[in-house]
Amino acid sequence: MMAVFCVSTLGLKAELKPLMVKTVDKVVDESFAKPLAKLPKTQWLSRQGTRWSFEGGVLKGLPSSAEYQASKSHHRGTEARLSIPPTPAEFAASFRFRFIKGSETVIVPFVEFGHHVCRIRFSKKGTELLADGETMRVAEASDLKWESGKWYSILAELKGEEFVVQFENGLTLYARHATFGKPNPSGGNGVGFAGPKGGTAEVDDMIIWSVAPSYAKGWKQTKAELPVFKHVQVKEKKPKKK
Repeated sequence: MMAVFCVSTLGLKAELKPLMVKTVDKVVDESFAKPLAKLPKTQWLSRQGTRWSFEGGVLKGLPSSAEYQASKSHHRGTEARLSIPPTPAEFAASFRFRFIKGSETVIVPFVEFGHHVCRIRFSKKGTELLADGETMRVAEASDLKWESGKWYSILAELKGEEFVVQFENGLTLYARHATFGKPNPSGGNGVGFAGPKGGTAEVDDMIIWSVAPSYAKGWKQTKAELPVFKHVQVKEKKPKKK
């Protein structure tokens, strides 16, 4: 199936509400107000030896230690990485985040939904939505640029092969791609984060819901008002290992 994408500005939203799905149960509901000495891995899974803690009312992530990085030839944790395993296959997720200092690369910083499934990569040149192992650019917003230390609030929804994300400034990205509806091919299930290289990532006010089998009322009309574009292949897919 051909991927499609769109960028839409729907006006400033005081409160973001789902466009596509009907929420059912909260599987994660955390304001990080109460500090924890140790994060439960069943809910907050740090990756590549990176260091995460509840600090100052947020979930804060740092790169791995110098010792850890020296001991690895790859996946060294040079940027804070986290995944949230309780995320359902179809979901709505509302949260705030920011990336502080460090440097961007061709990969980071990003927020993703399923490891290598649906990824929003942030850059000082703009933002892009990537699919199929980051081989396809399925949406982009050149005017949404990463600013160090700036908080971003979003509401993301994934159902079947469709994904839509709203930003608090009124920007909405929509995409449909076949890989969105397939089982995750790699580790790091659920919502995930990767901060800038050598920098810090912070997450706050995280709510993740399961969703109903049916779509939200009015979604068909809302989707019809969104522009549709052909996908753009940005790199070759890696051959499958035999």
